[in-house]
Amino acid sequence: MSTNRIYIASVGYVEVSDHWGKSIGDLMVEAGLQAMRAAPSIRPDGIIIGNMFSALSSSQEHLGALAATGLDLVGVPAFKVEAACASGAMAANVGYSQVKTGQSEAVLVIGVEKMKDLEQPDITSALSVAESAEYTQYIGASFVALNALLTQIYLEEYNVTRDELSAFPVLSHTNALTSKHAQFRKHITVDDVSKSALISDPLRLLDCAPVGDGAAALLLTNESRINDVSSYPVEVAASSASTNVFSVYERDDMLEFNATKQATKKAFEEAKIDVQDVDTLEFHDAFSITGALSVEAMGFSKPGEGAKDAAIGKFSSKGEIPSQTFGGLKGRGHPVGATGIYQIAELWQQLSGKAGDNQIQDPEIGVAQNMGGIDTTSVITVLKRRE
Repeated sequence: MSTNRIYIASVGYVEVSDHWGKSIGDLMVEAGLQAMRAAPSIRPDGIIIGNMFSALSSSQEHLGALAATGLDLVGVPAFKVEAACASGAMAANVGYSQVKTGQSEAVLVIGVEKMKDLEQPDITSALSVAESAEYTQYIGASFVALNALLTQIYLEEYNVTRDELSAFPVLSHTNALTSKHAQFRKHITVDDVSKSALISDPLRLLDCAPVGDGAAALLLTNESRINDVSSYPVEVAASSASTNVFSVYERDDMLEFNATKQATKKAFEEAKIDVQDVDTLEFHDAFSITGALSVEAMGFSKPGEGAKDAAIGKFSSKGEIPSQTFGGLKGRGHPVGATGIYQIAELWQQLSGKAGDNQIQDPEIGVAQNMGGIDTTSVITVLKRRE
């Protein structure tokens, strides 16, 4: 592999919301134009779109060419990447590889999802395509039900309390309060979580990330396109993806997120870092349980202690490892194909010192974990502030 150093030249994103008046193409173009206008001297020679189910939500495929037309980049090669809820970070992974190997010099990566045009039962069905059509979908086991099963096993096996697990959504909502692009800027308490509507025992409404529309973009480039490297302070030090046994119930240990574990190991080795070097973290808290199991798989908590660590403030903005600094999936929102790009863009803001009211103190290394299915696919991205 080439020794090209990969930089994030700029980012763009729209507020996660109910964008009734905008099409999926509108959202892609809005985020993409923000990124391009912020770095006008760098014209992308490739476009990669991360998206999960545009055909189901918008009757639209061929998103790459659609984006190229809307961005006045006709002629630039463009295509879509799909990896369930990890589609965004997987698209970034592909873009990173293209620039790293010299296939491209600058790539615009856009994550997008239009979810609110579907009724809730149709959203559940659309999300379920990330699981087995022959079994899981056939018997009607939704992702909420599968994560509820994991939650029950986790609480019992590790003697974790309901209040400890509730620390994850409380953390995300706290950080979302000052996040201008977050879907839910509302304070919640542990008591609010435990008293919210029961969705699938023991998961409650406030354990679950919301449904929303959104798009986010990254402009990745190598040094050949940069006149003044000091103007682009954030480097993509590593991007690594891995997969697990397809369905969670087929695994030897359902509580072990092996895809995340393996992707973290590879990414940290490539970036030449360890857990102790990480200053800020974005993990995949689609449900409270996935937050707990994710930080454990990455090595930030011991098995069974992720929720307990969250409850004592380890992941708070002034804690040992500030996490979900703009609200995570639970507070910022989870427009599935765009989530991984929002995570990386938010880390870029932190490392660039552009996080505004959400800025943490002097971070140098940030890590994002984006997951498809229940750890069926996991992508780890490591960003470093340029020395």
